[in-house]
Amino acid sequence: MQKNIDPHKQLFSNLSDADNEQIDRALAIVSRIPEDPHYHRPSGVEVATILRDYNVDFKTLLAAILSDSRLSQFKPPPDIKEQFGETVAALVNDVNWLNKLTVYSLEMAKKPNEAETLRRMLLSMTQDVRAVLIKLAYRIHRLRNLPKESYEMRLFISRETLDIYAPIANRLGIHQFKWELEDLAFRYLEPQAYLQIAKSLANNRVQRENCINGFTELLQKHLAEDNIPCTCYGRPKHIYSIWKKMQKKQLSIDQLYDLLAVRVIVDNVTQCYTVLGVVHSLWQYIPKEFDDYIANPKENGYQSLHTVILDPQGNRIEVQIRTQEMHDYAELGVAAHWAYKEGGKQTAAMEKSVATLRKLLEEKHGDETLSDDFRSELFNDRVYVLTPSGQLIDLVKGSTPLDFAYAVHSEIGHRCRGAKINGRIVPLTYTLKSGEQIEILTAKESAPNHNWIDPNLGYLKSSRAISRVKSWFRNQQQTENIARGKSILDRESKHLGIKALNMVDMLSYFKQPNTDALLEAIGRSDINSRQLAGYLKIPELEDLPVNVPPKKLSTKSVVSVAGIDNVQTSFAHCCSPVLGDDIIGYISHHHGITVHHTHCKNVTHLSIEKQAQLIPVEWGAKKASHAVPIVIQAFNAQNLLNNVSQLLAQSKIHIFSAALDTHPDFSATLHLTIQIENTDQLSQVLSKINCVPNITEVRRKT
Repeated sequence: MQKNIDPHKQLFSNLSDADNEQIDRALAIVSRIPEDPHYHRPSGVEVATILRDYNVDFKTLLAAILSDSRLSQFKPPPDIKEQFGETVAALVNDVNWLNKLTVYSLEMAKKPNEAETLRRMLLSMTQDVRAVLIKLAYRIHRLRNLPKESYEMRLFISRETLDIYAPIANRLGIHQFKWELEDLAFRYLEPQAYLQIAKSLANNRVQRENCINGFTELLQKHLAEDNIPCTCYGRPKHIYSIWKKMQKKQLSIDQLYDLLAVRVIVDNVTQCYTVLGVVHSLWQYIPKEFDDYIANPKENGYQSLHTVILDPQGNRIEVQIRTQEMHDYAELGVAAHWAYKEGGKQTAAMEKSVATLRKLLEEKHGDETLSDDFRSELFNDRVYVLTPSGQLIDLVKGSTPLDFAYAVHSEIGHRCRGAKINGRIVPLTYTLKSGEQIEILTAKESAPNHNWIDPNLGYLKSSRAISRVKSWFRNQQQTENIARGKSILDRESKHLGIKALNMVDMLSYFKQPNTDALLEAIGRSDINSRQLAGYLKIPELEDLPVNVPPKKLSTKSVVSVAGIDNVQTSFAHCCSPVLGDDIIGYISHHHGITVHHTHCKNVTHLSIEKQAQLIPVEWGAKKASHAVPIVIQAFNAQNLLNNVSQLLAQSKIHIFSAALDTHPDFSATLHLTIQIENTDQLSQVLSKINCVPNITEVRRKT
């Protein structure tokens, strides 16, 4: 193995003596890995050579060399932390974890949200984002060696690359990685399309180079005459991006506008527009292909002038004009294409981490302090964990196994009794870390603990999980209250000898939407025993409509039956008889005698069988007050209620209720229920009200 590594040493030249000594020790360690002709996964040394081209810092190179997973098979494994330091050891651990991760499935290609969750997990769970950089280099080397693997594996690795790793490279602003990952993966997924585009580009390569060189030379000459310094160069187009544009626009490769592309970088915004004017004066341009992203930046902050011109040979050339600051913003962060193409939103942490990584890549001599401080700040408000079957679960940072259980399914959460993290039992208050695999231990029955929703005990972090637990307890209390309410109602009914209740009447009286709600209200004492007993003792005329809640029981001396004044009676609410009215009694099976006006329509419409239950009654000797409904019609509502109320107050008449209705013609109807002792008093009151200005009619409601 040593003979295969020595030639690589030249790739690690220009290092200090101390760094070279560490490289020698790292190469010596991996040289102990036995050769295996069937082992096709890339070695750490080969990955380090890829990263060397990107000017990564020294510790990243060491970690790449030492992250070959076969080193873990050594007995004992090398102590990387002791030999190379904590930073390198942490990077190696992260890379090994990323290389072992087997979460992706081809189904994710149909589920963009799951793929995005996996990308976020890969970025967030590493302690240092440089581990992701090493992983991307591993994936490039894997793709370069895919011909050695099976057809099925080639398809799987290529699809995973396009769904997960190329978007991550794009997100980190490492466009060289992105382009190579995309082109290599596309080569295996669509080999015919790849070869067709590659052949077309190869056939026209010299022509394209001559075209670009001619354009840049002429433009730079004219800009020099105008004393405008600039950097002008051809911008390569990659096979996968060409294919995507062909698919999107339904065009052949010959019809694409921007296979030829030039970028012009100047000092300030004024020069951008000056260059644009020069370009449009020298060449014919296509108006519909012009975009001013300086005056109208993209949502991700990207700024540049884009135009497409035709050279004398009829070649279409896309020209991008920007300042150095705009270029740096596009190249050093996620602004280049991340939010624009992926629909994501960058955060301050993302921009900081990406900018730091890009600076590390661009510095030929890596800044040691910068490298040591470069810790992962990406998505630090989330944690990404796995189910036993490998499904990804996205949780808020600080979540516990109990939060995980409720995220999987509410019933799993209700039945949770314990948890295992990576096969080890942990308390339910354990704080989850990204990448951990969780198994929930459940009981047969749902039984959450009240402690779970105590914020001081740390069982739950997610507001969604807390809500589910609270909802469970509410439902349990509801069931218990309904059962308790039914028991109370049955007991009271049995005590009064009531065999059957009119539930429609009862729901109306207590203003409840359904029977369960009524029973629950009784069970939790919203309807107390006194209110319930009061209702059950109110005799109602059976089979008659219920319009308003029944009145309280009358005193036994107000109405007498066959000369007896201690018989249980009550006044019917349908006609509200008043002392002096002709009255008649109706014998109820359960509630004694209900007193009605003799002309009450509910009495006159009784069936022959029901008429047998009518009995003569008469007013007793003692006084009583009665609630009588009256209706007042007026020309308009202005001061109507106030005037009538003052009149009744002067007459010492109490108002039980009042309701004022106005009409489109500005007229008004006032409904009152007043306290009256007898018909004479009622007649006097109606006469007084009728004399109030603005009133057209006053009558007793029947």
